[in-house]
Amino acid sequence: MNKPVELIIFDWDGTLFDSVGQIVASLQFAAQQFEQPLTAADAKSIIGLGLPEVAQRLFPRVPELHADILQCYADHYVAHSKGDIWFDGVAEMLLALSEAGLKLAVATGKSRKGLDRVLKQTESQNLFISTRAASETRSKPHPLMLQEILAETGIRAEQAMMVGDTSYDLEMAQNIAMPRVGVSYGVHSIETLSHYQPLHIADSVTALHQFLLQQAGLRQAV
Repeated sequence: MNKPVELIIFDWDGTLFDSVGQIVASLQFAAQQFEQPLTAADAKSIIGLGLPEVAQRLFPRVPELHADILQCYADHYVAHSKGDIWFDGVAEMLLALSEAGLKLAVATGKSRKGLDRVLKQTESQNLFISTRAASETRSKPHPLMLQEILAETGIRAEQAMMVGDTSYDLEMAQNIAMPRVGVSYGVHSIETLSHYQPLHIADSVTALHQFLLQQAGLRQAV
């Protein structure tokens, strides 16, 4: 990039938040209640998509059950999500990036209700200049949520960066030529993420923190 990055847009689940295990468990619980087969691998593979797209991918034969399955999933997730927290180092990374003058945003497959709940839970509402949830726009990998964030912030795609753990995140950014960074500690493999030509694939939050500081033109050690 010719100029330092001004805006960093983060995915939530599997990138900032250690919630993948609970999402998988809640999807499998909901599927079981409606006698629908669902492996952990299949449940994990769709993390990052909007909930309607999740239902279409996982339960294509029973569209009449989608609303009930998703409600069951949501109820189970909220009731059992006591352990979903920031990955180690995320809170410190976000604070350091914000204090360095970078603008931060979130683009997530969560619903607005779900995103607002975890923003409140982590007391991080004021860290993000803009947030988009799949329930209020197009699901990844369509780039509309990124385009809306860019329009709101007045920043061009080439001066922003998308950070995510799934192919959906990186493909979404690739669709509008936005620089992108993968993380390999979430859902998708390094091999899968590499298909979308990320600038870097970080294997830890510490490595991600260091890379983002460098991309912003900062040399501070983490």
